[in-house]
Amino acid sequence: MIHRLTGALEFQAQALSLRAERQRHLASNIANADTPGYVARDFDFANALREATAGLGGPRNAAGAAPSNELGAPVAGDLLRERGQRYEPRVAYATPSQTNLDANTVDMDRERASFADNAVKYEATLRFINGSVRTMLDAMKSHHQ
Repeated sequence: MIHRLTGALEFQAQALSLRAERQRHLASNIANADTPGYVARDFDFANALREATAGLGGPRNAAGAAPSNELGAPVAGDLLRERGQRYEPRVAYATPSQTNLDANTVDMDRERASFADNAVKYEATLRFINGSVRTMLDAMKSHHQ
């Protein structure tokens, strides 16, 4: 029962962690826009989320069952875990839109647009989590309150 309540939150929490990680990469690219030889890095969010959530069941014990707490709910591990280790998205290097004498591949227009887009989606994920928690709290309230 508890797993059904936390399932949507686990997905959104992993999405939020990946959004934060992507924002960190984009901010690093923007900060290094004038660094000679710097190669811009990013990752495909959709693929990273698919890979991170592929095993939402988490680790299994010797009997093949997911470990649980005394209430029977699955034990929550660190966010973005994969096979007992922290999940790291596959980071790719950006291809430059035009050549540059200092070999820097940061395209500021692309990075700013990606940064703003990711920030809006980060905020939306926070709102989804907030709405899910609010819905669960409303469902737990008695009719007399």
